[in-house]
Amino acid sequence: MNRRKLLSLLGMSPVLLTGSRAAAEGGHNGDPKARSTGSAPKFTALSPKGTPPPVMLYSMAPSLSTLEGKTIYLVDTGFFGADLLLQQVADWYQRNMPSVKTVLRKKAGTYPTDDPKLWADIKANGNATIMAIGH
Repeated sequence: MNRRKLLSLLGMSPVLLTGSRAAAEGGHNGDPKARSTGSAPKFTALSPKGTPPPVMLYSMAPSLSTLEGKTIYLVDTGFFGADLLLQQVADWYQRNMPSVKTVLRKKAGTYPTDDPKLWADIKANGNATIMAIGH
């Protein structure tokens, strides 16, 4: 194994290989002005991601007292295998709670894309939603 890899695994600076203790301890490579101040150099870092938008908080929807006689929308957002999972959920409801109506729907676009037509349909005709959003 080479020394540089070994030192980095031990959490030490590869500068130790130069033999200069001042450089290894964060010194200033012989710059007399930097040594006379006795302070370490200051760096300013900027995030390339910029400022994130503020987080919008929403309250949870009120819980239903029962699912009997209700309509549950099972929404596939396009993740691999979500359609198979939601079909299994629909089959479970059919076997175990036959009074619950399930509606399988595929959301238009990718996960973060809005689908106003689907949301309006769920608000008008559904009582609950299960979304398969993946990972």
